Amino acid sequence: MSALLRTAEAAGSPTRLVPVLKDGALTIWDSLAICEYVAERFPGVGLWPEDAAARALGRSAVAEMHSGFQALRRECPMELSIRASVDLSDDAARDIRRVVAIWRDLVGRFGGPFLVGGWSIADAFFTPVATRFRTYGVNLGEFGDDGTAAAYAWRLLQTPEFLEWEADALSDARVINR
Repeated sequence: MSALLRTAEAAGSPTRLVPVLKDGALTIWDSLAICEYVAERFPGVGLWPEDAAARALGRSAVAEMHSGFQALRRECPMELSIRASVDLSDDAARDIRRVVAIWRDLVGRFGGPFLVGGWSIADAFFTPVATRFRTYGVNLGEFGDDGTAAAYAWRLLQTPEFLEWEADALSDARVINR
């Protein structure tokens, strides 16, 4: 059994997967549900923008990210510790073009620097995509980017929170058996 599976079981995840959030007797086992729960519990933190249109479009982008982009996920798994190149299928290229379109539209519509203005849950959901693009050397210009999406990806990977998380992840000596 992998270390990750043992961690999920120890945390009491009903799906035996991570993430899982325990809040007293409440167990929440899905990343989007966890984010929405935390945003509702702590509205002053500003995990979603106050503007209803920005919030709705941010949630739409998150929902699409949460359930989509299967070819990109399959062909470019998240791996922080390597730099590699990959031959992308037409489906993965289509996924990347869609991500670029979402990023360009939202950053342009709300004036950035992040998808719906200030940093939000939407940016948390797209940070792993930015790491995939970096890991596999994806040139977003080849997928319709005018520089907006590449600059956004760079900003995501420069946030102090991501840099701290990445350093912790890369220094973790545990090996996950697959």
